[in-house]
Amino acid sequence: ILETVKKYSTKTLDLHLMIVQPERYLLDFQKLGANIITVHYEACTHLHRTLQQIKDLGCQAGVALNPHTPVSVLNDVLYCTDLVCLMSVNPGFGGQKFIENTYKKVKELKAMILSHQTNTLIEIDGGVNADNSQLLSKAGADVLVAGNFVFKSTNPSKTIQDLIEAL
Repeated sequence: ILETVKKYSTKTLDLHLMIVQPERYLLDFQKLGANIITVHYEACTHLHRTLQQIKDLGCQAGVALNPHTPVSVLNDVLYCTDLVCLMSVNPGFGGQKFIENTYKKVKELKAMILSHQTNTLIEIDGGVNADNSQLLSKAGADVLVAGNFVFKSTNPSKTIQDLIEAL
C-alpha cells in the first residue's frame, strides 16, 4: 500500500507506528517512502536510540504519547524529536470520545518546547472535530488528525475545508 501511495502522491508520508519494537521495521518503512515516522513512547525500550535511528535514515522523528502518559517523559528527548503526537483517545479503534485533559497536556508540552527552544510540532490524534479544533489550536497544537470526523461525514472535502476555515 505504501509503495502505491508514494508513487501517486507528492504529499508528505507521515507514518504512526502503533506496534511493539518499531525499531525492527524502521528501515523497511523508510525504503517505502516514509518522511515522518512516529513511534509510541510506551512501545520503545530505548526511545532515544529509536529516534536517532529514524533521523539517521533521513526521516523526521515523532513520538506518540498515550492519554495516561505525562508529557514530562519527553524532557530528555525533546531536542531530537520533530513531532509529538498526543493521543486524545485510547489507541486501538476510532470513534471514541475526546479526552478533555488533552488541552492541559498541549499547554504543558508547548511550554516544554518553548523552554527547550526546539521546533517540535504538536499533533493531536483522536476525537478531533469542529467543536474542539479551535481550542486545540489555541492551546498550541500544530497538527490535527480528524479521521472519523472527516471520513464519516457526508462530504469529507467540505468537512476538511470547514476545519481549516475554523482555525
